[in-house]
Amino acid sequence: MIKMDAKEETTGKEIICTAAVAWGPWEPLSIEQIRVQPPHKLEVRIKILFTSICHTDLSAWQGQNESQRAYPRIFGHEASGIVESVGEGVEDMVKGDHVIAIFNGECGECTYCKSKTTNLCTKFRVDPLKSVMRNDGKTRFLTLDGKSIYHFLNASTFSEYTVMDSACVVKINPKAPLNKMILLSCCLSTGFGSVMNVANIQQGSTVAVFGLGAVGLAVILGAKARGASKIIGIDINSDKCIKGTTNN
Repeated sequence: MIKMDAKEETTGKEIICTAAVAWGPWEPLSIEQIRVQPPHKLEVRIKILFTSICHTDLSAWQGQNESQRAYPRIFGHEASGIVESVGEGVEDMVKGDHVIAIFNGECGECTYCKSKTTNLCTKFRVDPLKSVMRNDGKTRFLTLDGKSIYHFLNASTFSEYTVMDSACVVKINPKAPLNKMILLSCCLSTGFGSVMNVANIQQGSTVAVFGLGAVGLAVILGAKARGASKIIGIDINSDKCIKGTTNN
C-alpha cells in the first residue's frame, strides 16, 4: 500500500488517501483515510483535484429514497482531476490526462448510444441504486481494516482518489481550468443540454426558468445562446433572483 503523498510509482498498487465517508443517513461525513484499489479492465483511477456538491448528493446523504441506501459510501459526482493510472483495455486515456467525471456514461456501442435522440446507455446510464463496479460487482474502496465502501453515481468524487469506468470519464484540453470544468460534470451540461437537446428553444422564444440554482442558470445561458427574446427567472430565494438577473 502507498500513501497518497508518497513520491514512488503508484500504478498497479493500492493507494491510501483521505476521503469523506458517509456512514449513514444524516450522519456527518467522516474525513478519514481509506484504501483505493488499482483500476480493473476498462477502468480509470483519478486523482481528484476539484469537486463540488450537488443536491443529488445531499438527498442521497439524507437517505430520502430507502432503496438507495448503501453505507458506508463516498458521495460526489461533479469533479475534475488527472488520470493516475488506467486499467487493461483503456486506449483513449493515459496517465497524466486531464479529465472530468460524468455520471451518465456511454459505451458507444448500444442502440441508445448510437441513437440521435438519446444517450441513455444501457450499460453505463445514471443509476442511483448502483453502488459497486460493473466489472465484478465489487467496490474499489476499502476502510483501513478491509471493509467495503460503496460507490455513488459511477463517480464517488469526495475522495482524493477514485476509480471509475472509463466510459464515465471524459478527457479534456489540458489548458482548460480544472476548477471550472467541474461544471461540465453535471449542472452546466444538464441545464444547457436540456435547452439544446430537449426543449429545442427557438430564436425569439419566451422562456420561463423555475429555480435559479446552477442548473437553472445554465438553462438561462442556453436560452440566451438560442436567441430567446425574453427569459423569466422564477425563484423564492431573492439572492438567486439577483444572480439570475446578472446572468441574464
